[in-house]
Amino acid sequence: MIKEVIESKLTASFSPQVLHVINESYMHNVPEGSESHFKVVVVSEQFENQRLIARHRAVNQILSDELANAIHALSIKAYTPTEWQESGELIPDSPACMGGGKK
Repeated sequence: MIKEVIESKLTASFSPQVLHVINESYMHNVPEGSESHFKVVVVSEQFENQRLIARHRAVNQILSDELANAIHALSIKAYTPTEWQESGELIPDSPACMGGGKK
């Protein structure tokens, strides 16, 4: 399953204090049981002194095979431990699917 692959790769690469991998495929027009749309919340000391774009690039690099083959959409929330604590440790809601560009 893709979710377990994501969890394994991010755990091995970032040693996160917090890791949530959420399959949001059900929110989209895809077959039941799909694993194509994910939200990742990862909290790691490795993100200290990194800009947000560098954090996202690092996650995208680790998951490059999955992004090229299985994952259609990936939302990344990458925090330092301090940022996570200051956020109230809340996983942000994802916006509703707009149906592939439909408004």
